[in-house]
Amino acid sequence: WELAAAQGWIMQSLFPPPSSFIRYAVESDFKVGFGREAMAIPYAIVASAYRVLVGLAIGFALAIATGILVARSKTARAALLPIVRGLAPIAPIAWIPLGIVIFGVGNATAIFVVFTGVYFLLTLSTVAAVQSVDPRLIKTARSYGAADRQAWRYVIFPAVLPQVFTMLRLNFFAAWMAVLAAEMVGLKNGVGMIVILGREMFNGNLILIGICIIGITGYAVDALLLFLQRKILWWNEPKP
Repeated sequence: WELAAAQGWIMQSLFPPPSSFIRYAVESDFKVGFGREAMAIPYAIVASAYRVLVGLAIGFALAIATGILVARSKTARAALLPIVRGLAPIAPIAWIPLGIVIFGVGNATAIFVVFTGVYFLLTLSTVAAVQSVDPRLIKTARSYGAADRQAWRYVIFPAVLPQVFTMLRLNFFAAWMAVLAAEMVGLKNGVGMIVILGREMFNGNLILIGICIIGITGYAVDALLLFLQRKILWWNEPKP
């Protein structure tokens, strides 16, 4: 990349090399924008990560609860599962206008978009995971005198969590892209806003700063989820 720029094979004004946009970030004191509306890059990273993590946490908790309810109750299955299946194919980005109408422009909209990006698919994954639990494990627990609640707590729930958490990590990338899109169309801070600001200013350095931050931050959040999975779900060691 640097060699291509030094040899003139690429236009640095459109596609600046790392040395250019890193120097730009340092010289601007890691801030983007002008005057009072200038935004610190570390603050943008924290704002985006906060929205994603809160949306993931809410979506994960409610998906587990809904999935178990659907798996345990035929009435809940008949009432909720068709709705979840109908809404699951909708891309998270499609929920952005509705989120703005309901919650206005702010963190709540971004969190809502992340939630929609993970909740429906995780609910279906939870139902499938419950159905895939080895019946022999449940039968063995019953034979040792385990009540229904104990079987769910000590057999089914530990068997389901690793699969659902893995799906959470996979769905995180879709949620990450969705929250960036939400920041680009309405919010005035966040990593997505850095990219859109660079586009409006025709500033290639700013665009590439935003792109690199998106990749690094996304990788860091996924690494955090993997760390939590290994620590919390210690009985099921995940592969990186």
